[in-house]
Amino acid sequence: MKAWWRTFTTLVSVNYAYMLEYRAELYLWALSGVMPFFLMGLWMQASVSGHLAQDPIAFARYFLAVFVVRQITIVWVVWEVENDVVTGRMAPYLLQPIDPFWRYFAGHVGERLARLPFIVGLIILFFCLYPKAFYVPSVKGVLAGSLAMAAAFVLRFVMQYAFAMLTFWTERANAIEDLFFMLYLFLSGFLAPLELFPAGVREFAMLTPFPYLVYVPAQLLIDGPVPESGRAFAIMAAWTLVFILIYRVMWRAGLKRFSAMGA
Repeated sequence: MKAWWRTFTTLVSVNYAYMLEYRAELYLWALSGVMPFFLMGLWMQASVSGHLAQDPIAFARYFLAVFVVRQITIVWVVWEVENDVVTGRMAPYLLQPIDPFWRYFAGHVGERLARLPFIVGLIILFFCLYPKAFYVPSVKGVLAGSLAMAAAFVLRFVMQYAFAMLTFWTERANAIEDLFFMLYLFLSGFLAPLELFPAGVREFAMLTPFPYLVYVPAQLLIDGPVPESGRAFAIMAAWTLVFILIYRVMWRAGLKRFSAMGA
């Protein structure tokens, strides 16, 4: 276990250093995630015009939290795995004494650490532009929100990694991810808080993994209402285990196919 941890932390530090060498690219990628602020403006305007009962400041805080959650939980591993399998780079990874899963996971963690200063800077800029939205979250909210973001990142990663296993059968595994991304946009709370959805849609969404990727962590960060937060964490854990099982089954089957192709 100690050797595994040393290997994993080394991979994280190497990827962190690698990301620091390409800060301009990193910041451009981070800036591409500012869509929540545009959505914030739309919903705040709708609230000010009287079309919604919600407070405009509540929308501002919610979408700031959505931005933070998105920056921490964004994943692109399906494209990495697809490219590595198609180009043959996966073959030497299989010769190394560590599951490629951890290589990709460490790469994402290292990138997240390099992104943190930029996230903090944008939060400060946000409160300078919207001083009325400034608030000090409770310690409980920060701890619960941070734990939920970490759990959401793991869930999102294993979801996408399971889809990436389709690369052993097709060169367009990311097409499945694109389909799930549409569901993610509408059911995760990314486009709008789930309170604005009809009750039936909201109840259905809470049974899927999507609200736990954005809505639940964002609400916890701003001390918003999250019904039965303990149940929410249990559902997140259950979906994570489901996708880990799917990934492991597909990984074993995919390796046999990969080997049969001469890798």
